[in-house]
Amino acid sequence: MTDKKHDMGVFERYLTLWISLCIIFGILLGVYAPQFAKTLDGMSININDAPVVSIPIAICLFFMMYPIMVKIDFSEVVKAGKSIKPVTLTLIVNWAIKPFTIYAIAYLFLGLLFRELIGADAIDLVKMPFGLNLPIGSEYGSGKVVMHEGIKMLAVPLWRSYFAGCILLGVAPCTAMVLVWGYLAKGNAGHTLVMVAINSLIMLLLFGVIGGFLLGVGQLPVPWQALLLSISIYVALPLIAGFFSRRLIIANKGLVWFEQRFLHILTPITIIALLLTLILLFSFKGGVIIENPLTILWIAIPLTIQTLLIFAITYIAAKYWEFSYENAAPSALIGASNHFEVAIATAVMLFGLSSGAALATVVGVLIEVPLMLALVSFCNKTQNWFVRN
Repeated sequence: MTDKKHDMGVFERYLTLWISLCIIFGILLGVYAPQFAKTLDGMSININDAPVVSIPIAICLFFMMYPIMVKIDFSEVVKAGKSIKPVTLTLIVNWAIKPFTIYAIAYLFLGLLFRELIGADAIDLVKMPFGLNLPIGSEYGSGKVVMHEGIKMLAVPLWRSYFAGCILLGVAPCTAMVLVWGYLAKGNAGHTLVMVAINSLIMLLLFGVIGGFLLGVGQLPVPWQALLLSISIYVALPLIAGFFSRRLIIANKGLVWFEQRFLHILTPITIIALLLTLILLFSFKGGVIIENPLTILWIAIPLTIQTLLIFAITYIAAKYWEFSYENAAPSALIGASNHFEVAIATAVMLFGLSSGAALATVVGVLIEVPLMLALVSFCNKTQNWFVRN
């Protein structure tokens, strides 16, 4: 695969600023126009009288995911065997280490150290598990079935809801922005794209299995049907659309037009969809954040530690496995980053737009950009640790 240049446009370069502005706008919207998000969230696909898929969120998330998938040349996945060590390390970190370290770190901070600060008795109302119709007062996991505004909900400890969002982030590796981070770190763009493709395929198999297992261990609802539906809508659908539209466009317009014109048009659409999703999420949590602004900090601390730990594990392992720098940098950056698009979508589908789990996944977006830029800078300064191709 030839190296492809991934320049940062105005949207990517100032993404932290746009995210911050959207968070502020969403919070203000939630305080002064609380019915806005509720109305949009009411536009949903219901099964057994339970809202399963929020149509506005599904649309936004599709446009966040599709540009990732359409960039992938799946013929390159077959060639990944030529770089077996980088691929093996990335898969081990993403699927055998990362989900379990976030579980331990998030539990330590949210379930023990910060539990009193969050509110030991504070509860969060989350959606009933897909396909379940339990009577009022019955218990499910750590939750209790209650009636809220005419709808059956599960009342779970608030810290466990944040905990669930952290788990979903840890089980969702790699995002479109990895292509930018890898380019800025002067890494192997081919390896980065191959790992995006492989992770996307593996997510179809392991995201629901590992995510459901860890949620169950954490005494949280494990709606397996919703997990599978989430993967189908937010990973499989854009994956299939990206695969076939890529082939069709290249066949009719050529590879040069596809890379220089089509992908250039898609980039701002992706970021705009992300920002609209953030406005929706924070508008629904505006009141909670105003009442307890330190909530963002309590969630951000374990997520930050997780990011730095996974980066360190992968970067050091790459050093001792004698990777070239061009493969070591993207391997570590892929491990450190999260597929927050899928995490947000899954949290919204499983627990609801207003849940603490959804808020935790959004905090993951907020901290990822500045953290990854700092790690890119670290990579560039430590290139001499590795051999160069």
